[in-house]
Amino acid sequence: MENKIVVASGKRKTAVARATIKAGNGKIKINHVPIDLYRPEILRALIKEPLMLIGEKANQIDVVINVHGGGIMGQTEAARTAIARAITKFFDDPVIEKIYREYDRSMLVNDVRRKLPKQPRGRGARAKVQKSYR
Repeated sequence: MENKIVVASGKRKTAVARATIKAGNGKIKINHVPIDLYRPEILRALIKEPLMLIGEKANQIDVVINVHGGGIMGQTEAARTAIARAITKFFDDPVIEKIYREYDRSMLVNDVRRKLPKQPRGRGARAKVQKSYR
């Protein structure tokens, strides 16, 4: 298990995250920045959720996350999905997968919703130019 390295990805809107997990002592880095420096704190808590749910096993692994595209919330949710997928693959434990599915299904399944394309007669997907019948 010392040489085992697992890579998993997660997507949300236009953000794509790739998480690499290997045996270690609980270090987490996002785009080469330690998790303790990641701001705002609410997003830091969201990223740490998959690690908190597995308890002491989180201290046995090091996580490196590369994320690009999208905004801060999309990147956070993409990173969260990537971490949860990599952990389930690393430990290969159906109990961990069950914990994640019961807590929040989006930890293991990408959110497939995307932005609607612009439509004719409007400035965006839903906004339209008013029309008058009289």
